[in-house]
Parts: sequence; C-alpha cells; structure tokens
Amino acid sequence: MSNSLDGYAVLITGGSSGLGLSHARVMGDRGARVAITDFKQENLDRARAELQQSGVEALCLLADNRIVADIQNAVAAAEAEFGKLDVVVNNAGITGMMKPIEDIDETFFDSLFDTHVKGAFFAVQAAVPGMKKRKFGRIINTGSPFAMTGAPAMSHYSGAKGALAALTRAWAREFAPFGITVNTVVPGFADTPMTRSDVTPEIFKQIIEGMPLKRQVLPEEVSYAVAWIASRETDAMTGQNISPNGGQAIVGM
Repeated sequence: MSNSLDGYAVLITGGSSGLGLSHARVMGDRGARVAITDFKQENLDRARAELQQSGVEALCLLADNRIVADIQNAVAAAEAEFGKLDVVVNNAGITGMMKPIEDIDETFFDSLFDTHVKGAFFAVQAAVPGMKKRKFGRIINTGSPFAMTGAPAMSHYSGAKGALAALTRAWAREFAPFGITVNTVVPGFADTPMTRSDVTPEIFKQIIEGMPLKRQVLPEEVSYAVAWIASRETDAMTGQNISPNGGQAIVGM
C-alpha cells in the first residue's frame, strides 16, 4: 500500500457514493485524513460504515453543494478537525443525461450549475486562504469527456463541466505563486450508481462499443489518478486535464 498521502487532509464533496466514495477509500488507504460531504445524512451514515469496513475513518459533513453557506461551513469544519486542508476534490455533481435542450427548465439548469460550478467555486474560495498561508495545496476538479468532445442532448451537463475546466485553467495561473496546483480529472464512462441510473441498456452498449478498451472505467481507476494528482509527485503539473476514460475521448493538447 502506498503512503504517498501521509499527513494530508482532504475534503471530497459528494463523497458518499460512486467516485467520491472511491476517492475517499483510496486516499484514506494512502494515509490521508478524509472528510466527505453529502446533502443527505443517511448517505453519509452509509458511507461512514462502508469506509470503516475498509479501515478508513472519515469526517462526514452534511452540506448541500448548491448552498454557499453549507460548503463554507464544510471547509471550516474540515480545517477545524484536521488543523489544515491540503486538498479539495470538487466531486459533487448531478447529471440528467440524454436530455435535449427543450427538456431543460430553469429550475433544473440552476440546480445543475449550482451543484457543479457554484459549489466548486465557493469551496475553493473558502479553502484557498489556508493553502496560501502554507504555500501548498491541491485543487482537483471533476470534468467530463462530454465537455471535451461535445455530445447530443448533453449541452446542460457539458456546459457545467466546461465551466469547471475553465476554472481549472484560470485558478492554475492565479494560485501558482502560492504553491497551489489545480487540475481536472476527467473520468470516462465509470461504473457508478449515477451512470447506471442514467442510461438505457441500449445506450450503455453503444457507449461501450465506441470505447477503444470496450469496457467501463472502474471507480478505483479514476481514484488512482486523483490520488496521484494530490501527491507530491505532481508538483510540476497544473492546469491540466487527466483523463482515465478508456479511450472514450482522445483529444489533442
């Protein structure tokens, strides 16, 4: 087992299931102290029990990523518990895949962008002052291949993930003088509850057949990338997209 994250303090938004839960398990296994958020207490309770079975003790924080005060309080609680915050993983998200533009109303649009973009922005705003003081930090945003390649009936989701990618590039330049790196991890078609609930068997088969590796990406394969980006092995890497996607998206620099 790697100890590459010994001494780290990590906050993962939306960390109670899917990729977020996998990130918490992998980063905890590598020595990090981990805090996770979710907007439902029952989800946090289940996640805490699952992580404990893996030997990971997580600080579970009730917070809705759409509510600025919630995410600010979550950052403050993690810093109070751990004495610092080295890594923020902006993982919280909702999807609503395969919806043409005519089916997107204002309420859903606001909920999606608030979850993905506003929550990430204010989580970083809350965490960066402490990182600047210590001259070290890692911000890891969660992107999507759909924002890299485009996709029909996905403009709402692609737009939110595209906004996160733009934040990555801007923050990478803004925070570099303080030893803070900012990167985007772009998961492919990962085997998560959200993915399984989003697509029909026919669409599932179509996506898999279009991927060079012909299989879904495992959550832990994405988490390995997140843990690596968080480590000191990536001190020179900032403003980048790292995409364990099975070849789903192959794009130039």
